[in-house]
Amino acid sequence: MSINDFWIILTASLVALCCAIPGCFLVLRRMAMFGDAISHAVLPGLVVAYLISGSRASSVLLLGAAITGLLVTFIIEFIQKKMRVQNDAAIGITYTFLFAVGVILISLFAGQTDLDQECVLYGEIAFVPFDTITLDSGLLLGPRQVWIAGGMLLILLVILRIGYRGLYLTTFDAGYASTLGVSVMLWHYVLMGMVSLATVVSFESVGAIMVIAFLVGPAATAALFAKRLPWMIAIAASIGVLSSIFGYFLAVVLNASVSGSIAVMIGVIFALALLLKRFFPS
Repeated sequence: MSINDFWIILTASLVALCCAIPGCFLVLRRMAMFGDAISHAVLPGLVVAYLISGSRASSVLLLGAAITGLLVTFIIEFIQKKMRVQNDAAIGITYTFLFAVGVILISLFAGQTDLDQECVLYGEIAFVPFDTITLDSGLLLGPRQVWIAGGMLLILLVILRIGYRGLYLTTFDAGYASTLGVSVMLWHYVLMGMVSLATVVSFESVGAIMVIAFLVGPAATAALFAKRLPWMIAIAASIGVLSSIFGYFLAVVLNASVSGSIAVMIGVIFALALLLKRFFPS
């Protein structure tokens, strides 16, 4: 295995770990479609943040994504509660509209910037080893995406550590959490912010579509076996890393898309888990 192979697998694994944390809460709350919605709907926020700042700095893009992610949540809640539209319909309307706006913005300004529509939608993780960070002293620190994904993983772990009780209570028993004085909506928005942050790190590497597989697949597989939340997160994270490793080598063998192969591997692991659960229910 070459050093480029290592960087690609490491980047995919870090993205998988970032997605596993909020993904477990989404699956437990039966809000998997929210992950789909936010992973698409943050696109215009990323584009607008880039066009305003003229910078692809991670902090700028993260701010744009976080703001848009929370905006999506507010819009969906408003349409659902004030307009009395069903939840799934509100999600579908909101994310398709915002995602389309993002695609239009990219197509309009792609000629003036280095934003690429295909890269944003599908990602190209094979290019990760070539976008490196080099200090003025000449010291090579490695691919930029590795540092971005690694930093975001640390941020999500800190949020999880600080807010575990609130996220746990509002996920399993929102009514009981309210009686304890825990704000259900606050932690709902915190979770949506976590999904937004996890999503943005994937755009340049695995693309907008691939993040859906990372958010839902490993968490749904872990939910088949885990009885406790910490174990579920650990299993989902492990599945994401294993899918990244085996998916990459599958892509090498088939000379196919790396992101697509990883998504296929996530599906294969989920199918195997279903069979195992069927024949060995205990």
